[in-house]
Amino acid sequence: MDDMDLLAQRFEAGRGHLRGVAYRMLGSRSEAEDAVQEAWLRLSRSGAAGVENLGGWLTTVVARVCLDMLRARRTRREESLDGAGLEPVAGREAGGDAEQEALLAESVGLALLVVLDTLTPAERVAFVLHDMFDLPFEEIAQIVGRTPAAARQLASRARRRVKGAGPKPDADRARQRTVVEAFLAASRGGDFEALLALLDPEVVLRADAAAVVAGASPEVRGAAGVASTFSGRARAAVPALIDGAVGLVWAPGGRPRVAFAFTLREDKVVAIDLVADPERLGRLNLVILEDRPRGHPAGSGSER
Repeated sequence: MDDMDLLAQRFEAGRGHLRGVAYRMLGSRSEAEDAVQEAWLRLSRSGAAGVENLGGWLTTVVARVCLDMLRARRTRREESLDGAGLEPVAGREAGGDAEQEALLAESVGLALLVVLDTLTPAERVAFVLHDMFDLPFEEIAQIVGRTPAAARQLASRARRRVKGAGPKPDADRARQRTVVEAFLAASRGGDFEALLALLDPEVVLRADAAAVVAGASPEVRGAAGVASTFSGRARAAVPALIDGAVGLVWAPGGRPRVAFAFTLREDKVVAIDLVADPERLGRLNLVILEDRPRGHPAGSGSER
């Protein structure tokens, strides 16, 4: 076995860790794979001579590649003025490790990925590297081009936003469905007061990058603002289970295009996350619920 084979073997041993780092930073499996592949290309060109900690070196390379990708993504989003339509839902790549993919997605969580999308690239990198992978701020500072103290502040700001993203959702599916269906009825009927009654005063509506490109606001806070956003709308949305929780989905022709993930607390809506990214939609377990006859008691019907 020559030196390149040995290097490739060492790289493959750490590929899972690198993929996890990249996925948490980018929220996209395909982009994470691209970042990891770029790290291998750089390693194969430079070799490992003089590298005392190959795992740490590769983590740094992947982090820098992800930071560049996040900055490029942010620039494209800011320059996108044409309001292009959403792409069809992408399927899983052939030969992918479905079990590992599912574990990876579960370990991050939809709500966290949506919140991470609201952070600046530097905040996201600092938070992921420190809070999720325990990298010291001295090393993070070199990646983001800041002082260690500034890197610490980046992670602290990100942490506050993540912790303030909302409380744990109510677990009772029947109650969830009652609230979500009431919200849908009020939205379709343009009943502003009914919407206000269902919303927590501090409710937040967040949209991912694809939903923003399609015309949604990145973030709306407060019951009045969220009620105004939905009043008279969501006519084509239908109730659905989204990773086991009741929400809404817009699926023209049976193809999911936007998922509305609800977070409830004490029968009030405290957060709504719009997910339109095709790859992220493809990872969600979406089950459209049957319409209940009018007057059908909540929780007494079957939910497939």
